[in-house]
Amino acid sequence: MDEGVDQAPSSEAAAETPTDRSDSTEQPSGDDRTAELEALVAERTLDLQRLQAEYVNYKKRVDRDRDLARQAGVEAVVSDLMPVLDAITLAKQHDDVAGGFKMVIDELEKVTTKHGLVTFGEVGEEFDPNLHDALMAVPLDEPVTVTTVSQVMQQGYQLKGRVIRPARVAVANP
Repeated sequence: MDEGVDQAPSSEAAAETPTDRSDSTEQPSGDDRTAELEALVAERTLDLQRLQAEYVNYKKRVDRDRDLARQAGVEAVVSDLMPVLDAITLAKQHDDVAGGFKMVIDELEKVTTKHGLVTFGEVGEEFDPNLHDALMAVPLDEPVTVTTVSQVMQQGYQLKGRVIRPARVAVANP
């Protein structure tokens, strides 16, 4: 019978074993656990805020890139239409526009205006080297105080404030 007693743990030893284990793996107190969880929540909140900021920046970048691509497409079409627009301007100057052709011209002008195309280069404007190409100097009968556009050979075009083609002009110097 001694063999059976040696193999089976005594009830006193079994009672002491769980107590000893709990002492060796100290459980954090309620305050420590709360502080740990609050730190984890704060860390996750910061991570979430960073992700939200990254998403907002990504969305802005994609929108900006989309606008630039659209603008480049519009600019390419307008550049291809410039000879047509020049021919229309010449036809208008010679009163050579009639009937259905006038309606087509009006619609084309509406569309180009809608997309931000602006023509410039009028006689009497002050010469601006950023907007005008001076092809020649022409004396005027009346004196001028600043260099002035005296004749327009070809109108200039701006698309949303950006010069697509400068106006080709003759100037009168003071």
